[in-house]
Amino acid sequence: MKSVAAADLFEGLDTAVVVVDPNLLVAGMNPAAENLLGVSRRRATGSPLLPLLDDDETLKRALASSLESGQTYAQELLLAPTAVHGETRQVECRVTPIGAHGTDSLHLLVEMSDITRRMRISRENALLIQHGAGRQMVRQLAHEIKNPLGGLRGAAQLLRRQLASEDLREYTDVIISEADRLVALVDTLLGPGGPPNKRSTNIHELIEYVLRIIEPELGGIRIVRDYDPGLPALALDADQIVQALLNLARNACAALEGSGTLTLRTRATLNFTIGDERHPTVATVEIEDDGPGIPASLQDSVFYPLVTSRADGTGLGLPAAQELISRHRGLIEFESRPGRTVFSVHLPLAAMTEGAQ
Repeated sequence: MKSVAAADLFEGLDTAVVVVDPNLLVAGMNPAAENLLGVSRRRATGSPLLPLLDDDETLKRALASSLESGQTYAQELLLAPTAVHGETRQVECRVTPIGAHGTDSLHLLVEMSDITRRMRISRENALLIQHGAGRQMVRQLAHEIKNPLGGLRGAAQLLRRQLASEDLREYTDVIISEADRLVALVDTLLGPGGPPNKRSTNIHELIEYVLRIIEPELGGIRIVRDYDPGLPALALDADQIVQALLNLARNACAALEGSGTLTLRTRATLNFTIGDERHPTVATVEIEDDGPGIPASLQDSVFYPLVTSRADGTGLGLPAAQELISRHRGLIEFESRPGRTVFSVHLPLAAMTEGAQ
């Protein structure tokens, strides 16, 4: 069997590997590192490593500690979008000293793995679990509320018939009215019933329809359209998709409070996993605003019913939207920080061919 040189192994690794000297200057890197960092080996060699990794302070401390102690350190860091990589990436990083500690021969081996996809799949699964738990909670809540409300309303109607005074009847009318209001609230929690009635639909027409509905609510909000004209027609229940997009758009407008930018974007996303199913292509609709962002304390629970940061909010819009998209075997996910919140609606194209009329 032919022996494999260490240099060949280094070059062939899928893991990004960078070797740095005691001054934290790049002494070498493999092709996987060139791809991850978006820089050629020739350009990077002799340059400081940290600027290539957004001058991450935690990594800086790990490198210094590894040089000082001779120990291995591991951490995760976020890489900002670049000209080569258009999205933020999450990277698992391991720093290992090589060579004699305390000598000029000491170098650091920095191994990096892009775990963005793995973390995204984990987050999507968490969203699906959250949605399932929320839906079960709502169904149990609806059962516990609607049954006694029906009896309460019926008793109030019977009582009303027995009352001669119109003034007293006003009190029973209040009981009946409030019972009806609570039933309507529960029905809103449950969302529209029945499976989707899918028809061949242009998703951009639905987005434009949503924009016409919310036009009176825009105030000074600027609308930016960034559509992919190559998206094919999809088999959708137009009413359900409009309601889901309307909930998301109204939330974005509320966050902007009358000023800022609302961006509607469509894209075709390849090799996307939803739950346990991997889809060759999904249609993605992004609703982005440059508002203050979702409070960190709420980000893990925004798809649960009745969770909201607004004093006048009901906390029903997001769980209802997730339910409607899940009926199309899709998923809504989001990312949020001050100045940028994006809700992404993913609809599998393969599933869209089913039920088209």
